[in-house]
Amino acid sequence: MLDELKEEKIVQKCGGRFKLSTLIQKRLVALNRGARPLIELSTRNPMEIVVQEIIQDKIFLDATGNVAVKTGEPVKRQFVAGPSLDDL
Repeated sequence: MLDELKEEKIVQKCGGRFKLSTLIQKRLVALNRGARPLIELSTRNPMEIVVQEIIQDKIFLDATGNVAVKTGEPVKRQFVAGPSLDDL
């Protein structure tokens, strides 16, 4: 298990353990379906990438439960859900 997930700080940043779990799962799906990482790491481990994106405030869950990218403008949000799941 990643040491960052043991810290309460990341849980509070996401608004609770359920929201953290949801954010991690949705972002992992997006990365596995071809979405590009928002940070540069020497690892190719998607879990480490997602945790670092959360810690660095790159992603969050919006009000509808979708993964969104934090931009400089609070009104404009970009969604990073990855390719559509319709083909499954």
